[in-house]
Amino acid sequence: MRIGVVTFPGSNCNMDIVHALKDSLGYEAVELWHKDSDLQNVDAVVLPGGFSYGDYLRSGAIARFSPIMEEVVKFAGKGGKVLGI
Repeated sequence: MRIGVVTFPGSNCNMDIVHALKDSLGYEAVELWHKDSDLQNVDAVVLPGGFSYGDYLRSGAIARFSPIMEEVVKFAGKGGKVLGI
């Protein structure tokens, strides 16, 4: 199973998720940058949280308008599995 992990500016713990998916669970983890517009044929998507710059900068609101999110919304709309942390 290929699982995409999206990294946004200010993301925290995204590398922990990649490590857990690859080394602990044995999945193929695909690192996706927020400016990407291709989900690279993943079977599921993880949106890590824990924004390192603080909630007052509204990192989540900014992330909503990143190019990858349009693809994530389409993916989820077709029944794709998305985990938001």
